[in-house]
Amino acid sequence: MKAMVFAAGEGQRLRPITDQTPKSLVPVAGRPMIEYPLLLLRHYGIKEVMINLHHLGDQVEDYLADGANLGLKIRYSKEAELLDTGGGLLKARPFLEDATFIVINTDVLIDLPLAQVLAFHRQSKASATLVLRPDARADQYGSMDVAPDGHICRFLNTKLPETPGVAVTTLMFTGVQILEPSVFNYMPTPPDSHKFSTTKHVYPEMLRHGERLFGFRFDGFWQDLGTVERIKQAERSLGQGGMKLHYI
Repeated sequence: MKAMVFAAGEGQRLRPITDQTPKSLVPVAGRPMIEYPLLLLRHYGIKEVMINLHHLGDQVEDYLADGANLGLKIRYSKEAELLDTGGGLLKARPFLEDATFIVINTDVLIDLPLAQVLAFHRQSKASATLVLRPDARADQYGSMDVAPDGHICRFLNTKLPETPGVAVTTLMFTGVQILEPSVFNYMPTPPDSHKFSTTKHVYPEMLRHGERLFGFRFDGFWQDLGTVERIKQAERSLGQGGMKLHYI
């Protein structure tokens, strides 16, 4: 199985640190941020990884090289301008389109049992499985409604054509997802295939067409690393908090 790690962002909320250092190399508890998703993937035997680059991308490539030091095989997708999540995936399509693949954001720290998520994805025969979590701020960041079996009934402002008559839970995306190559069928084709979002454009379109979108609920440790304060929170959890990631 292959994976893609999103690492092209400019890290605007981390300025002035990211004026000279790419967001993915900002240290978190003694490691560059990007090492955490890479070590999670390696722990589960996923070694072929694509990383997209933009802001100060040469520094990331210099640091990780071909990934051999981490026991990985890393390739790079260089974006002259930011393509957003959908455009970034579409640019990497030749690398990803052969089989099920995983996508992880660089700026999240998560103690995820990835094997369980993969088993759930296969059992559900899902086109896409998003790892979700309960959060009081879910509506603020973009929420979705999930049926008891994990079926996503509402994604942002888009609902299933026929919404099941069951109680739903409102959850928030963690930045980890498992996708089938069929996701590319719902992406714009040239000349419109430039910059677009999976969450704003691709998944709502899939939902409208009745594709099997599922959410895997995760209640364990998760921390966004998008700001200095959130990095400090993560470091407190990993330090005085005694939190130990199972894949480190």
